[in-house]
Amino acid sequence: MKKTGKFFIAFLQLAGPFWFSGKRLENLALLLALIVLTLGQIAISVTITVWSADLFDSLEQRSMSRLLTQTGLIVLIFAFNIVITTAHLQIKRRLQLNWRGWLSDQLISQWMFAGRHYLVTHMPGEHDNPDGRIAEDIRIATEYAIDLLHSLFYSLILLISFVDILWTLSGTVTLDLGLLAIGIPGHLVLIALAYAATASSLALWMGRPLTLATDHRQTMEANFRFALVKASENSQSIALIRGEEHETPHFRALFDQIASAWQQQTRAWSRIIMFSSGYSVLSMAFPILVAAPRYILGSITLGTLMQSAQAFQQMVSALSWPVDNMGKVAEWQASVERVLGLSQALVDLEQEIVRPGSARILLTHHPEPVLQFDQLCITRLDGALCVKALNQQIQQGERILLTGNPSHCIKLFKAIAGLWPWGKGRILLPAGQTLFFMPPRPYLPTGSLRHAICYPLHGDQFSDRKLQENLRLAGVKDLIPLLDQSDDWEKTLLREQQQSLGLVRLLLQKPQWIFMQEPFDSLDPDTQMRFMRLIEQKLPKSSVIGLTNQPSIQALFSREIKLT
Repeated sequence: MKKTGKFFIAFLQLAGPFWFSGKRLENLALLLALIVLTLGQIAISVTITVWSADLFDSLEQRSMSRLLTQTGLIVLIFAFNIVITTAHLQIKRRLQLNWRGWLSDQLISQWMFAGRHYLVTHMPGEHDNPDGRIAEDIRIATEYAIDLLHSLFYSLILLISFVDILWTLSGTVTLDLGLLAIGIPGHLVLIALAYAATASSLALWMGRPLTLATDHRQTMEANFRFALVKASENSQSIALIRGEEHETPHFRALFDQIASAWQQQTRAWSRIIMFSSGYSVLSMAFPILVAAPRYILGSITLGTLMQSAQAFQQMVSALSWPVDNMGKVAEWQASVERVLGLSQALVDLEQEIVRPGSARILLTHHPEPVLQFDQLCITRLDGALCVKALNQQIQQGERILLTGNPSHCIKLFKAIAGLWPWGKGRILLPAGQTLFFMPPRPYLPTGSLRHAICYPLHGDQFSDRKLQENLRLAGVKDLIPLLDQSDDWEKTLLREQQQSLGLVRLLLQKPQWIFMQEPFDSLDPDTQMRFMRLIEQKLPKSSVIGLTNQPSIQALFSREIKLT
């Protein structure tokens, strides 16, 4: 119970602020409308039970005029129910979409802030496959929350409405014990309570393993989906090295894990289905069998019998909310836990970064246009030292070659970019100047080629003439006609073309500080040399800090910093 309480508190802390967000008036208006329409649905249910009693009484009395009256009434009830149900669906779905959009925006903003999407991958805990957690689990968490809360509210109002009706219809039954006769008022209400309590207790006990099974299956599904997406993104590389023979067994193994999780969930579901299938059949006959003796004895009319049976069913239905929604609750809880896992990992990351007394690299700004490392030490996550006591100052316009362990050089780049805080010492960044990082493969987002080249700036910031001029300089003038064409460029273009577009992006944005990690390694040595000369010519005042294995390129740097 304590664990359940913490779970709900965590969910409310994460998703509850939605109701007090910028669109709170709209959301509260939608919520109020949903409550009013739900009360309208309850009114229809109550009206139908009264209508049913009158209908069966008219049939028992063989009254044609009363039958025609009931026919007219059901038409009105039918029309009113259509209006209420349609409006209810539209408002509920709008509210679900608003909540999902708000929570998605909150988590994406937290995830895509200052490299947190990268740093969080190094944190312990269950937060893998963030794409699935944001896209699918948030959808389930918000949609099912409104579905479950609405159905719970509906059940509570239904229970309140039909307890009074069933109590009145039950009358008082006398239990003759020989020497003592006991009058039992509202006996059908008591029977319904005992019946639903027994059923709910059994169902909850039998369905206990479903939450764990559902969570396990969702994790396996996410792993399978992630592997497929990764293979699709790297299809060219896989095809070139004939990696299909490795990928296919890997996919089969992941699917086997899904199959195992599916069977585990099936076994959990089977226990519930075994109970609920019998329970649903019994629920149809049980209320009539309970009320039938009073009809046979002549104490009530046929209409009262049927109304009693319907009121009994409605009351039991309301009390059976845990049974009816157990599977949905399990799926909702599993998805909420996955969303909370990612959110908590991001919170833990923030706390880890600012934790007092911990060894962290301090990023600050230098008053002059220089890059300075002050007693900089870089460690791995386990604390192992990678770079020790680096004290260097790089002036604007210098060409610096990094040597030493390549992985340590890359960690230095990450530290400069704020993506590797583990270590100690200071990095003083040049104040007010642009830092530009060139990885071996530039990121090209899906969309127009113009937008992909200019990313993260907008494509309209550069004229066609400027774009075409730099495309020619980079030797990819054949891409000029494709500037306004949309495609997945990371799959469409060759790696050599992508690296050439990395140069185009650099020449367009003209940063003052350039950090190179083998940005042209797919190109031939002559082209690499031409590109480096072009950077020197077009950006003579920009500092270049590079990592390369090409001796001819290494010769272009004026100074070397060896990481030890």
